[in-house]
Amino acid sequence: MPLIRAHQLRVALDGTTILHDLDFAVEAGTWVGLIGPNGSGKTTLLRALSGLLPYAGTLALAERAIHAWKAPELARQMAFVRQTTPLSFDFRVEELVLLGRSPHKGWLERYTREDQQRVEHALARVDMKGFARRPVLSLSGGERQRVLLAQALVQESDLLLLDEPTNHLDVHHQFEFLNLVHDLVEAGRTVIAVFHDIELAARYADHLLVLDRGRLAAAGPPHAVLTEALMASVFRMQARLETTDDGLLRIFYLTPVS
Repeated sequence: MPLIRAHQLRVALDGTTILHDLDFAVEAGTWVGLIGPNGSGKTTLLRALSGLLPYAGTLALAERAIHAWKAPELARQMAFVRQTTPLSFDFRVEELVLLGRSPHKGWLERYTREDQQRVEHALARVDMKGFARRPVLSLSGGERQRVLLAQALVQESDLLLLDEPTNHLDVHHQFEFLNLVHDLVEAGRTVIAVFHDIELAARYADHLLVLDRGRLAAAGPPHAVLTEALMASVFRMQARLETTDDGLLRIFYLTPVS
């Protein structure tokens, strides 16, 4: 039984259909990469999965429709790490991460020392241990992204939704971040992540969903999905694809397809 199931999924915003009749399933304990050109509907799909957008068709978590979950219940099941999170108040880092524990708290229930220990552990895992008392607005984009992952870690949800999680990270922290997420998947978490870098998607994801203008263009293991024909038809680039001796996919972009 898949953890996530979509059938004839449609999402419209302001009268414009963004996602058209998507059919896919996500198995528990796997890493699914969402790739596609800008404007293909990747972030819209994550927002629908997280319960933030209305939809038509079927979209279910553990065989229960997403819209049937109450918000606190859904927050205990999944954590959504966005590209940017607008802040109306300049939290300290430790305060923002601690908010990840709120789905597990009752009305007016206090945070405990155990909650604080979870925060300290999460900050250490994302290489932000010395930043606990720093104002969040003083951080760089990459540092904020790591803080948001720490918040998702303390939320302790089995499903992580990541929207271009390495977008603001330098090369070192990109791979550190993705290796951490890989470890979470190895430990049983399920991850659905939007990738801008197709080679990184092929390296880390178990399964790819390729969106093109709101439709599912391809789905399957990276080495089966990513072909020169798909690069030309979806990403509109003539490209040469090679697999290295250690199994990594390399993409050499040649010329745009007119």
